[in-house]
Amino acid sequence: MSAKSILNSINKQIIFALVFILTGLFMATTNSYAQDPNFYIYLCFGQSNMEGQGTIEQQDRTVDSRFKVLQAVACSNLGRIKGKWYTAVPPLCRCWNGLSPADYFGRTMVENLPDSIKIGVINVSIGGCRIELFDKDIYMDYDSTYTEQWFQDIIKEYKGNPYQYMVDLAKQAQQDGVIKGILLHQGESNTGDNQWPAKVKKIYDDLMTDLNLDPQSIPLLAGEVVHADQGGICASMNSIIAKLPKTLPNSYVIPSSGCTDKEDNVHFDSEGYREFGNRYAAQMLSIMGIEPAGVKKNSRLIDGYGLEQNYPNPFNPETAIKFFYRKRIRLLWRFWILPAAR
Repeated sequence: MSAKSILNSINKQIIFALVFILTGLFMATTNSYAQDPNFYIYLCFGQSNMEGQGTIEQQDRTVDSRFKVLQAVACSNLGRIKGKWYTAVPPLCRCWNGLSPADYFGRTMVENLPDSIKIGVINVSIGGCRIELFDKDIYMDYDSTYTEQWFQDIIKEYKGNPYQYMVDLAKQAQQDGVIKGILLHQGESNTGDNQWPAKVKKIYDDLMTDLNLDPQSIPLLAGEVVHADQGGICASMNSIIAKLPKTLPNSYVIPSSGCTDKEDNVHFDSEGYREFGNRYAAQMLSIMGIEPAGVKKNSRLIDGYGLEQNYPNPFNPETAIKFFYRKRIRLLWRFWILPAAR
């Protein structure tokens, strides 16, 4: 065999080997970043009510496999590993938490979306925290002054920085699906703080930047604290929460009126969380242009007539109010466009 033939043979083998290696690398990359556009992911954060303080009952343990949770911390008692997706059987925050609004948010979402759509949640919440704990620029000034051991232990589970911990989980989740929104429940520890809406907006803006998200397409849903109609001891905070849409345009306030609570008048009970979660989902579905089925309307009936509440955004120039009446099994809707209350 001539030297030229030998050289050609070697070159062919080298080319074959390179093609084989590059193909393997391409396949490995494709498998490790198989983002599913039909996997809708929602970030959940806040304090104890978003952690979940409701008793987990038998009815709460049956969950559609299309509803997932990205495990935020390792939980041997649940058999879950940090950073893995699991069917969203509560608890959805840390190992020993209870039922939260995120539970029935996800359930109601999958019930009202096509079978091709999956819902995922990531819940990073800390009982008793002020909103400042999620501000990446000042969180150390706050958590260093809150020295109770139980509080410090929770922060340690999030590696000392809950905001960054949530961002890291969210970036991981973006390899699997698409972030579609944010659920917030916080405010009890900031009762009376008129700067709360601006502080929430700062955190929201940071999330948009750090996760490369478009604020026009990522709504933030903020729930009221236990309402005055349930004797909520922090109910005065709801008047401040109501101002959030004026500061953060793509935000919506979820009413807590009628959501039952515990004896402490700070935390909702299990039924309250179920209803509250339904309301979060009803709002998110409404933003998506979907009329949810199987969700109780927050309406007032008089002699067979009803007037729908005009939440979520009382600061828009106009508000749509649904007016309807029932006659036997017939349901008719009327829509009135009125100037919003100012």
